[in-house]
Amino acid sequence: MGRLIQADRRATLTEITTRYNRGMEQSICEATTRTTLRRMGYNSRRPHRGRFTIAAKHHISIAEIYESELVDMEKAIAHYEQAADYYKGEESNSSANKCLLKVGAYCAQLEQYQKSIEIYEQVGANVMDNPLLKYSAKEYFFKASLCHFIVDELNAKIAIEKYEEMFPAFSDSRECKLLKKLLEAHEEQNIEAFTEAVKEFDSISRLDQWHTTLLLRIKKTIQGEEGDLK
Repeated sequence: MGRLIQADRRATLTEITTRYNRGMEQSICEATTRTTLRRMGYNSRRPHRGRFTIAAKHHISIAEIYESELVDMEKAIAHYEQAADYYKGEESNSSANKCLLKVGAYCAQLEQYQKSIEIYEQVGANVMDNPLLKYSAKEYFFKASLCHFIVDELNAKIAIEKYEEMFPAFSDSRECKLLKKLLEAHEEQNIEAFTEAVKEFDSISRLDQWHTTLLLRIKKTIQGEEGDLK
């Protein structure tokens, strides 16, 4: 059996069993093949496992160079997407999500809002049923809502209702309450109310540069805005 593995290290358990049984008077089953392989020190008949992780990390390293040294976000996005695909091949969903969140953040900065929305919705849906990760779902739906808001106020309303339906805990979150205040202020073209809602939220949960940038873009759609959140 060792010769079969050396001949084709990518062979699956089924393929090894089939090849081994050729010309044999008494055939063996896959369970026997699996046991034999373990005894020989082959703990997995998925030789590609691990290789995808190495490839993913390679693409992440390249993406980080484009981020920090070359400042080319488009190419950084491409490499983070490739890394996410490799992690998915390993079923390393948590690592894949981290890469996708990078893509979502940069796409929003580059005003590729629809792509950003799709990513945040996808990751939010992936984690909302996970007891350990569901708390972060509200943040992803919040980010998706901000992207919707920049594109169209009505889209934002519809999206927020959808997220509340998908993830009821979102309704009680400070993020959702802020969004509703911003929608009301935007409808009324009330810059003061918009700014006050943001300041109130920021006093408890500090907004980072990404959130601040998107909120300023939303504020600029209000007539007579002054271009500041303070």
